[in-house]
Amino acid sequence: MTTIDKPKILVVNDDPASLLALTSLLDQWADESGYSVLSARSGQEALRQVLLHDFAVILLDVNMPGMDGFETAEAIHQRARSADIPIIFVTAFLADEIDRLKAYQRGAADFLFTPVIPQILHAKVQVFVALATKNEELKRQAHKLSQRTTELTATNKRLTREMEERQAAEAKSHAKDEFLAMLGHELRNPLSAISSAASLIGLPGAPTDTVTRAKLIIQRQSQHLSRIVDDLLDLSRAMSGKILLDKQHLDLAALVSACLDTFKATGRTGNYLVNIDMQAGWVDGDPTRLEQIATNLIDNALKYTPPGGTIDIAVSDTGQDIVLEVRDTGVGISAELLPHVFDVFVQGSITLDRAQGGLGIGLALVRRLVELHGGKVSAHSEGASAGSTFVIRLPRAAPAAVPASAAPSTLAQDCKPAILLIEDNDDGREMMATMLDAYGYPVRQAADGVQGVQMARSFLPDVALVDIGLPGIDGYEVARRLRQGSDTCHIKLIALTGYGLADDQRRVLEAGFDKHLVKPVEIADLLDAIGQCAATADE
Repeated sequence: MTTIDKPKILVVNDDPASLLALTSLLDQWADESGYSVLSARSGQEALRQVLLHDFAVILLDVNMPGMDGFETAEAIHQRARSADIPIIFVTAFLADEIDRLKAYQRGAADFLFTPVIPQILHAKVQVFVALATKNEELKRQAHKLSQRTTELTATNKRLTREMEERQAAEAKSHAKDEFLAMLGHELRNPLSAISSAASLIGLPGAPTDTVTRAKLIIQRQSQHLSRIVDDLLDLSRAMSGKILLDKQHLDLAALVSACLDTFKATGRTGNYLVNIDMQAGWVDGDPTRLEQIATNLIDNALKYTPPGGTIDIAVSDTGQDIVLEVRDTGVGISAELLPHVFDVFVQGSITLDRAQGGLGIGLALVRRLVELHGGKVSAHSEGASAGSTFVIRLPRAAPAAVPASAAPSTLAQDCKPAILLIEDNDDGREMMATMLDAYGYPVRQAADGVQGVQMARSFLPDVALVDIGLPGIDGYEVARRLRQGSDTCHIKLIALTGYGLADDQRRVLEAGFDKHLVKPVEIADLLDAIGQCAATADE
């Protein structure tokens, strides 16, 4: 419990006998009235006491040598802290009206005339003590009220913050639920097409052109599934900071033009007016990731612009930044959605039967990849049906001459390297072996790591394609054992894995592999990797 200081009374009088008489009178009521008494023999000493203590009332003698009572009162009331202390002037004679006026001008609250009548002294002092006690109580209550107000304000802020966090969590949870529904929708569509096409191929007597169309459907839908998986993995890596950029000095305009050529070759741009304004723009960037950025922006413009619309694609050099701008006349972006268009799982007009399709993660991936390159991305739109503009700004690099392209390493058709394929998935192993055989490569197969090591020692292939997730011993251990053998250490090893993080690539190389390919592997990439490995083996 907090101890409350007693109200204090200051008696100021230069006459020792008068001072003793007053203090003695006051002391006899001190315990009963709950106050304490201090004394001073001069105006200067009174000022010192006022500096040290707060007083409920001051009994101040008027006639004192040096600094009289009026001067002392004026000095006391000039200090802000003691300006409101009530002063009772004690005088030995009946003051006339002029003296009273002077006293009140100096801050007098009341008068006592000597000889002092004890009952009057007690009554007057008791009033000011009670007033001081009440004021102190009011101060304590005001302080408690202030503390309570502060606590309530803090509680209100905390509750508001918790409500906002809960609403944000609920919105995020709702967005994830919608995303999972969209993901199921996006996966079932190509899987349904693949299943139907495979059943069609298996029908007895199916016409050749029907089988050909079914094969093309399987190929196209498989690529679509691969892109969905790649987007999901890339976003996960980008958000966790596990994408390592393989930067090169390149012309962004040339890269964007190549991306656009791909869209044209597939017929995606046929129903649109596409305007191009390309200015050479040199940057230090990862060509694969920059191609993802450009492809996502162009695909987004095509997806959300009705046929007959216009799409403007420009690359410019501002002297400080290289700017890629993609503008369309499509559905636009609402004012509510615009600040969140680069957030994960955000998509305009999300419905399961929407014509645009997609998972709503493309722009989130674009932003993260741009930030990894030290750049910035922004979106602009005047609203629904007003079109959209996306602007990418990347740090500018000094222009450089494009080096002459080296001829790709190829092998003569009559000296294909021997291949050992170690893969535990029967269908995957059979299809890859069949594909390699169709390209003229002699291939042998192993279904697990132990069998693969044994076959490598007896077969001694030029190149081994090794799946990492093998039963028994995994691909890392296969590589270590082959590297330890004097007869197998020369074999070129290519890792095939569904894991593409930087740590996975590091582990692959540390285990002794020459190359790291992420499933599903495009046949062109696989053949190029085999050709490069075989070429280095011949050097």
